[in-house]
Amino acid sequence: MNPETPKGRAPSIRDVARLAEVSHQTVSRVLNDHPSIRPETKERVLLAMETLQYRPNRAARALVTSRSHTIGVLAARSSEYGPATSIAAIEDAAREHGYYVNTANLAAVTPEAITDALEHLMLQAIEGLVVIAPQVRVFDVLAAAPIGVPFVSLQSTGRSDHLALSVDQVTGARRATQHLVSLGHREIVHLAGPQDWIEAEARMRGFLDAIDDADLTLHPPILGDWSADFGYFAGRELSRARDFTAVFAANDQMAIGLMHAFRDAGLDVPGDISVVGFDDIPVAQHVWPPLTTVHQDFREVGRRAVALLLNQVHGREVLEIEEIVPRLVVRGSSAEASGRRPRYASVTDSA
Repeated sequence: MNPETPKGRAPSIRDVARLAEVSHQTVSRVLNDHPSIRPETKERVLLAMETLQYRPNRAARALVTSRSHTIGVLAARSSEYGPATSIAAIEDAAREHGYYVNTANLAAVTPEAITDALEHLMLQAIEGLVVIAPQVRVFDVLAAAPIGVPFVSLQSTGRSDHLALSVDQVTGARRATQHLVSLGHREIVHLAGPQDWIEAEARMRGFLDAIDDADLTLHPPILGDWSADFGYFAGRELSRARDFTAVFAANDQMAIGLMHAFRDAGLDVPGDISVVGFDDIPVAQHVWPPLTTVHQDFREVGRRAVALLLNQVHGREVLEIEEIVPRLVVRGSSAEASGRRPRYASVTDSA
């Protein structure tokens, strides 16, 4: 117990003022970063706060200042590497600007769940909202909801009622497919993400553009669910076919599942089949062979989202939003087409 703090209660703003030998109004000005405070006075107040382990009452400050200094994040599938990394970056960037982050994770992507999550965030008096929910139906609900605060999405939906900061998924997928074409592959399969997902649709569009540019035969894309389990299932099914030499998977987890299935079928990656993923999750460089993939800087997306949102919150000019272009990372899972049909072993279902 600090001797400056009366026993049995947390330190107050007046305790800080007493220790720093200033008025409680001065302490309040320091908390609100008022420009009139002299540096030496601010340093003395901050030292007193640290000595007393004083923590400002956010609710009380919000009542006085009408500012909660809180950003809301509406997230779906936040356990996945990409969203989780962006949320961590949002929290770090917000903290640097003196803001807290309150995240509402969607248990299900239904109108009821989305509305409930929004209501929860609004009860926290958030000043702005970041949306990391990549399904089209989320934005259908948001378009009809009276949000009342600025918001930024990490997916580009083409809507004009909010600002979107996103990675150029189309260009990333095009580069992945063009890489396979440049290696001499002419029969390329696309393992796509699920329908209604904005990134899945954009990555499929990039794949289709590259196939069309190269005037290649189009294999019908396979709709997946982003999981390595589905990639493994798709790989076992594809191993029964004899009409492709390369696969572009819409994310790394499915690509890793694919390589596992091909190996179980007696196929060599990349000797028989080349595989390219998307996202560049940390494990991608440690699987065998290391996965060729498209790198996304999820932390940079999170940092830019906070900067863009706070510009709106504080009424500052929002400059033109530059889309982030991902880069191809070439590793061992892709190689020149061998010019021979792949060696296919028989595939039997395990018990």
